[in-house]
Amino acid sequence: MSRIEQAMEKAAKMRQQTGGAAAVSISSVAQEPDVSLRPHQSTHDPLERKQAVTPVTSQSPFLVSLNTPFSAAAEEIRKVKSMLLDKTRKGDFKNTLMITSALPGEGKTTTSINLAISLAEEYDHTVLLVEADLRRPTMHQYLTLEDRPGFSDYLLGEVELSDAIIPTGIGKLSIIRAGHSVSNPAELFSSQRTKNLIMEMKSRYPDRYIIFDTPPILPFTEARSLAKLVDSSLFVVMERHATVSDIKESLEVLKESQVLGIIYNNSQQFIKDKRYGYYQRYREEQQKQ
Repeated sequence: MSRIEQAMEKAAKMRQQTGGAAAVSISSVAQEPDVSLRPHQSTHDPLERKQAVTPVTSQSPFLVSLNTPFSAAAEEIRKVKSMLLDKTRKGDFKNTLMITSALPGEGKTTTSINLAISLAEEYDHTVLLVEADLRRPTMHQYLTLEDRPGFSDYLLGEVELSDAIIPTGIGKLSIIRAGHSVSNPAELFSSQRTKNLIMEMKSRYPDRYIIFDTPPILPFTEARSLAKLVDSSLFVVMERHATVSDIKESLEVLKESQVLGIIYNNSQQFIKDKRYGYYQRYREEQQKQ
């Protein structure tokens, strides 16, 4: 059994133990000598209570798939998910996806998290979200993620993949954080270890989506390297942020990967749309029930 298989199996076992609750305690696996979990201990065991950590939760208003599922923005994420499912499940399942943007600050990370959460709520798929922006990791700003080795630590050969996977208890979603900062992220992404990892993910996990939240395209080269390795990509554009020439240049780079669509973020026209009031009233009615 490969390291990736062992890691994903371990994450699945932890989800089964939690019962799939929206927010659950996560036991640390970083110090486990073996991939298999320890036998279930009594809830009165002080050692078990000592090992419990803070559940993965969020108070961020930007994580609409988690915190405001009946909002208009959450509905738009579900539309993106439907498009993604339709385009990636035809023929050979294309399960590796990168989400990027032309410039920093366009919302690629919140888009990645929202889409991953929405996909993880599907019955047919599990989701592994990889924070591949090693230069400016921000997922910890939106989720109360456990402090654990991450993607860079694995690529450097310092940890096993199982040490980096964080089962969230949010649907069937697991996350790998960026890890500690490195001086040469571009070299890491073009390494054979990265290529081997993604190729193995593609071939061994036909029921899992692996989503990479990458650095923006124009300032850095990592997304250019990943575009050659993943099956497809989604491109995030924030209104009044990137120029037309920025977008054209970025899409030219992404020709290495099939661009499934462009997500237009922070659209003022959408915010003013009358339909938003309908979704807001629907959410309020649901909360009363």
